[in-house]
This record gives sequence, structure tokens and C-alpha cells, in this order.
Amino acid sequence: MELSKFYRMRRCGLRAVLFFYIINLLAIGSISFLAVQQSHAHFNLNVNIRVIHISHETDGLRAFIRLPMAYLVADKLGPEDGNGNRKAAPFTTNSLEDDVLVHYLDKDALERDPLGLGQFVLNGHQILIDGNTLAGELVKLRAYPALQQAPFAQLEEARRALKGDVYHKDFEVTYVGDTIIDAEIFYPSKQKITRYKLKSTLNPGLERQNETANLILDHQGEDVLTFRIRGLLSEPTSISRSVFKAISTFIWEGMRHIFEGLDHVLFVFCLVLGATQISTLLWRVTGFTIGHSITLSLGFFGFIPKGAWFVPFVETTIALSIIYAAVIAISKTSKKHSLSITTAIGILHGLGFSFVLSKILQVDSSNLWQSLLAFNIGVEIGQVAIVLISGLPLYYLIRKFPSYADKLRLFLAMPCIIIASIWAGQRSIQLISSL
Repeated sequence: MELSKFYRMRRCGLRAVLFFYIINLLAIGSISFLAVQQSHAHFNLNVNIRVIHISHETDGLRAFIRLPMAYLVADKLGPEDGNGNRKAAPFTTNSLEDDVLVHYLDKDALERDPLGLGQFVLNGHQILIDGNTLAGELVKLRAYPALQQAPFAQLEEARRALKGDVYHKDFEVTYVGDTIIDAEIFYPSKQKITRYKLKSTLNPGLERQNETANLILDHQGEDVLTFRIRGLLSEPTSISRSVFKAISTFIWEGMRHIFEGLDHVLFVFCLVLGATQISTLLWRVTGFTIGHSITLSLGFFGFIPKGAWFVPFVETTIALSIIYAAVIAISKTSKKHSLSITTAIGILHGLGFSFVLSKILQVDSSNLWQSLLAFNIGVEIGQVAIVLISGLPLYYLIRKFPSYADKLRLFLAMPCIIIASIWAGQRSIQLISSL
């Protein structure tokens, strides 16, 4: 064997080993993240969506804000008592249930001083014009159990949601993690505002707070632009009348969902791994795109089963689809039906995308079809990026060393099979427990 060829083969092996470790590190990070999620002992963030309507009026901006109550009080627990438990946060009560400290809405305290809780909302949200913070005035506050909140997708719905009792007498007292707060804030201004920055100073230290789905709807007359930002909003977010900027927030969300969803990354990688020609790869990705584009919309609009078993069923089948794609990639079987098969698998993954999107939008949201399309475009961009990043180096290695192609595919497919098998086992347990 020539010495130069030997060194090239060593470099080739090193690249494959590095890729193997990257995949494993991603899996370990994902599992560690889940472990941290389950270990937290204080406030739960059972509802993780914040909706902000901004209405342009002749004398200022009016904001209608819906957010989880936990965002307002989770960082305001008092000192420990003699039993090692923390004193209740404002507008909450504590209770020990199965030796676990849980937190309830204090309905009486809320009814005595609703604007006191509203002040937390006011202090936690800022509108900035040319670097200057507008002084806001709290108008009204209401609270709801999470499953009984009034519609809030449209501006008029938000206005109606703020009418009525602070906490309806028929509502049961709920956990703080299951309580929704609506607030109306007016920001007076003498100048006409066409662009501004929105910022939140709330940082309650909650699990999954960086995953918070923030939906910002800017209303100017009949024209509505919808922006989607994830996280705490701790950095000022520019809001303007730019349609492109509004749509780009949903494109970015679709891309993030692909990149942060390791199961989707592994499946697309396995599609690349099993393709022997560029044309084969294009057919496979096309089938996957067709499938998930259909069910992304159907799932979002609710044309799917409603049982508690359905989500874990979909998640389990997604894990199994990775195993299938990896096995096909290293097998010698015919791949004539790859388009129909990947279309069917894309249907399953599309349901997974729709679950995410349904947490962001409601069926009656403004600019619904534009947002759906933009999200789907983001998913496609993410897929293409994975194909390019993983496919081009793989095709280069196979072309340079065709005799090692099967071994290389096996070496790269096995970590995918192992990881997906673990997921399939975990998700099957969840599926069984939901039946």
C-alpha cells in the first residue's frame, strides 16, 4: 500500500470517529437535559406560552399580555421556615402533598389586590423607543385556570378576556403552574410609533423557560403582523412593520425545531447515509417533505386522534423510523420504494412538527397560513442544511474509498440504531402507561 494512501485512509477514519463522538455527545446532552428537567423540585411551567398583542392607538400603545403565573412569582419565594420549606411567594400559598412542597394561587390575596400582581407584569415588560423606555400604566388584570382561559388569539378576544371578575367565583383554586394571567397595559406616547423594541426583565429561574413560545402580534388598523420569538425576551426584540421580518421569525423557528430535534436530525442523516446516488437522495428527501407537509397542516388543525395515547404513539414510531432508515442504509435490499416509504415516514414526523406548531399558534390566529408556510420553509431549510453538512463529506469519502463504503455506513449507522432503540424503549413505556 502506498504511504500517501495509507495516511489518507487514516484521516478518513479519524473523520468518521469524530462524527461518531459528535453523535454520542448530542445523545448524552439530550439525555442529561431530560434528567435535569425531571429533577427540579419547585414551580412547574406547565403552560409555557406568552402572547402579547400590541395595538397602535392615537395616543400610545396598548398591550394585552397573557403569560404563565409562574413567570411572575417563581423567583419570589421567601426564606426557609423551621421545617426547611420556603415561605410562600406573593399571591400564592404553599402546601405539602406527598412530602412535596406545591404552590397554589392565593385567590383571596388576588381579589384584594389584583393590581399588585399586575405590577409584576408591568415591571417585567418594557417597550423602548430610540433607546428610551416608555412608562406604562397598568389597566386591568385577570387570572384563569389553564384549561378555562378565554380565547386570546385575536385582538378583540384579548379585549374581551380582560372583562369580568379578576378570578371567576366558579373557578377552582389551581396550582400556580396551571394558572394563566392576562394583563392590559397602556404606554402613552405623543409621537406616532412605527417601530419599537420589546423586552422582558422576567427571569424566574424555571425549567424550560428558554423554550417559552412568545407570540407577538402587532396591530395597526386592520393590518396585523405576527412575530415568533423563543425564550425569555431578555434581549430587546425589534418589532416593525416589516412583513419579511415577521415571517422570518417563523422560518427560524422551523429551522430550530429541526436542529434541536435530535430524532429528526438522525432520521435525515440516515436518509443521506442510505442513498447511493444524488438522485436517490433527492427522491427520499422529496418523499419526506411531501409527507410531513401534509400532516403538519392536518395535525395543526386537529384532524388527528385526541386520545392521550396518540402523542407517545407518534414519538415511538418516529424513533422506530430512525431504526428502519438506518437498517435500510446498511442493507442490501432493494430501494425501489424509497419514495413511498419516506413519504409515509414523513407523515409521522409531520405530526411531530404539528404538535410543536400548535403550541405556538391557534387555529384562529392572525396570518395563520403565512405562519404555517414560513414554519414549513424553515423545516425544509434545516433539512437541506443537514443533507449538505452530512451528505457532501460522506459522498466524498465513498468516492475516494469505494471499497470501504459498506463498512463506513455500518460504522455510522450503529450509533443511530442504538440511540433510537433507547428512545423507542422509553417512549413505548410512556405509550403503554397512557393506554
